[in-house]
Amino acid sequence: MGQSLSVRNLEAWYGSNKTLHGINMEIAKNEVTAIIGPSGCGKSTFIRCINRMHDTLPGAKATGEILLDGANIYANDPVELRRTVGMVFQKPNPFPAMSIFDNVVAGLKLNGMRNKKKLKEAAEKSLNMAALWDEVKDRLGHSGMSLSGGQQQRLCIARALAVEPSVLLMDEPASALDPIATLRIEELVTQLKSSYTIVIVTHNMQQAARIADSTAFFLNGELVEHGATSDIFMTPRDKRTEDYITGRFG
Repeated sequence: MGQSLSVRNLEAWYGSNKTLHGINMEIAKNEVTAIIGPSGCGKSTFIRCINRMHDTLPGAKATGEILLDGANIYANDPVELRRTVGMVFQKPNPFPAMSIFDNVVAGLKLNGMRNKKKLKEAAEKSLNMAALWDEVKDRLGHSGMSLSGGQQQRLCIARALAVEPSVLLMDEPASALDPIATLRIEELVTQLKSSYTIVIVTHNMQQAARIADSTAFFLNGELVEHGATSDIFMTPRDKRTEDYITGRFG
């Protein structure tokens, strides 16, 4: 099952450049939360803080608290955290030297799993959850790079799911895909929320409206407004949210 997230006074920097300013936000478990806002507003930095990938950048730092089911993520090992909080990036990034099968089980092998039967079962389960099994089951030994763009992205989702996280972060997962592949990813996100808490960064307002239970609007590193998606789009409380959604800026 998914886990809830509580973000408390989160601030982030790249060197001397402050990119997040006092973010306070509750993310409900087993829901899809969309993060919207113009380029450079801190969306990607925000989700990279949730799995501590922000920590890995030279000169980057973050302060404040992020609680995962009540436990402060900054008090624990970041490698362990990333088993619980998976990440799917904007561009599909299968490991090029690996087969489809080895791509899916890469994280499990890294965590020490060697039992071939268990690896095979995990690969089939994850590929099924990513709606990809039927398309690749007869060519698991082929390179992950042999798949189409949309299939590669679902392969990356399967790879993230294989280590059984409770939270799945997605940084514009469909922005590099055609409309049909985008629809497949959106359908998949809707199905997965029964098992995972999903936070998705998107530039596509229609996508947020279609798949998100709640939506957060970021601007200049600040959280302007966060609420039920229908409220954000139909009756925003802040004029800046309304201006962005109606296309007056951004």
